[in-house]
Amino acid sequence: MILEYDKKIILEDGTEFYGFGFGADSEKIVEVVFNTSMVGYQEILSDPSYIGQAVVMTYPLIGNYGICTDDYETKVPTISALIVREYNERPSNFRAEETLEQVMQRYGIAGIAGVDTRRLARHIRDKGTCRGLITQGTTPNLAGFARLRSIPLPTNQVAQVSTKVNWLSPAENPKYHVVAVDCGIKHNIIRSLNQRNCNVTIVPWNIPAEEVEQLHPDGIFLSNGPGNPENVTPVMELVRQLRGKYPIFGICLGHQIIALSYGAKTYKLKFGHRGGNHPVQNLITGKVEITSQNHSYAVDAESLAGTGLEITHVNLLDKTVEGLCCEKDHVFCVQYHPESAPGPQDSSYLFDEFIRRMEECSHA
Repeated sequence: MILEYDKKIILEDGTEFYGFGFGADSEKIVEVVFNTSMVGYQEILSDPSYIGQAVVMTYPLIGNYGICTDDYETKVPTISALIVREYNERPSNFRAEETLEQVMQRYGIAGIAGVDTRRLARHIRDKGTCRGLITQGTTPNLAGFARLRSIPLPTNQVAQVSTKVNWLSPAENPKYHVVAVDCGIKHNIIRSLNQRNCNVTIVPWNIPAEEVEQLHPDGIFLSNGPGNPENVTPVMELVRQLRGKYPIFGICLGHQIIALSYGAKTYKLKFGHRGGNHPVQNLITGKVEITSQNHSYAVDAESLAGTGLEITHVNLLDKTVEGLCCEKDHVFCVQYHPESAPGPQDSSYLFDEFIRRMEECSHA
């Protein structure tokens, strides 16, 4: 051990990684995952899907362009921790309003710098996603391991990050009304719909189907979000009751929920997909899109037989299901993020496809 290190991560297999603390000085029990994005640490920090997780950033320099108010994906970040190789506390960017550490301190987000993130990411890749304890560097391994084992990870993450009341995000020239079911929605999804002349009413994850119908939507959107999709049963029931009545578009967790509502199954990936560099093939056009992803679960392709769902997109790295469609019900979904900010932007056409389906159904 190097004595000047003041923080460490104890993984559930007993492996330790040392570093220097920044951000909030607090002990955290987390799920440790890695993200391969080269930019976008603020969007990652503020993505509700990372609630309860410590994200290992594989890009070596983090914090160099600071934090800008316009780039948040949610108002109150809920991520537990960031683990980085090098933290830059003096950002150089004309848009910067705060440092990354100032934001992390305000929202209670722990940070560790100086970690061998290459070794840690490879450990997760080889052993799988794991739980970990972020603690003081002087904490004995056995004592930390006992604390880690004594507290289970939560299963109600969607309830924690979802809105508690309906709220409206208006478009400048509204033509359509979309009801967005908030399982941990990113703000750039709402912006992407507003830019396409959609008023968006954001509603809680457990809203009853009859209340959605009372809002008279032209289409229904199911958002991204954290955790195991099998725990989000109210949204599954919503899809079962409303499919065929309105066009439904799902992203990420919304994609998994749609699959489950049609009778398919999901499973947990060994280390998930997190980053802005996943090649996905559109099976309808044959084109390959570079996509941004953030999820731990995937849809079981074999379980789709007889559900009425057709596979539309496939991940070229591991052949996992990346897109589904039921033409009869005007339901479609993707596992990745077409609204990804700061990018890539290969898949923004999917929002236009949602508009097309709402237009088509309005004239039916």
